[in-house]
Amino acid sequence: MRRQRIIVSILAGVLLAVFLLAGFLRQKYVVPVLMYHSINTEKNPYMARLIVSPQTFERQIRFLKNNRYNVLPLEEIATLLKEKKKIPPRTMAITFDDGYKDNYALAFPILKKYNLPATIFIIVNEVNGPDRLSWKEIRQMRDSGLVSFGSHCLGPEPLTNIKSEEDLRREIFASKKILEKNLGREVTTFSYPEGRFNDKIRGLVIAAGYEAAVATSPGRQYSDSDIFALKRLRISETSRNMFVFWIETSGFYTFIKERRDD
Repeated sequence: MRRQRIIVSILAGVLLAVFLLAGFLRQKYVVPVLMYHSINTEKNPYMARLIVSPQTFERQIRFLKNNRYNVLPLEEIATLLKEKKKIPPRTMAITFDDGYKDNYALAFPILKKYNLPATIFIIVNEVNGPDRLSWKEIRQMRDSGLVSFGSHCLGPEPLTNIKSEEDLRREIFASKKILEKNLGREVTTFSYPEGRFNDKIRGLVIAAGYEAAVATSPGRQYSDSDIFALKRLRISETSRNMFVFWIETSGFYTFIKERRDD
């Protein structure tokens, strides 16, 4: 009898520990928002952190598809967070910054092959540039229904470097209007250049009518559910190791990274 009571007590303790751990992990879960830039085969030391090879990118996308990740458009994730709805397991988003031409030539066919959505943030004044998307390519991706587009400002200068409010408004407001004119639809998402922003810039993004904005690593001072400071995970060629990629897409990597960086 005494032995049975001991076993029951141990099991109760284990169950309590499991429930406590599950509750702790739920609190630390952050919806993974992947941040890509260029998908190509070039070896460029100045862009090493921004380049993923097509082979690695397809391996990652195939991993998400085969493991039944719930890949949603960024706009849908922002709505779930805004409305405080339960986030389905393994929910995540794929984003690209800058609007490189290889997003159309190399990334887009892979997204179509596995039928996964993505959002591309465009530097408006660089459209039609030598290594940048053309309006024709942007509209073709738009028409697929898989790719949505957001603003990455008129130019690449971090907004925190711009002192004039008039210039800030131009970058935030005008880029939205130009994109909407060329896309023929509303643009609701924004990406802070180099991920840098402050409360004033955040307020202007809201005033411009965007419904969500992504940063890079804004830090623990911003809530994990702040839809105007969404935390993203920079994906580079180092993530060709699928164990590393699995950790990054687990939903707990942001929690680990923020404490590592403190």
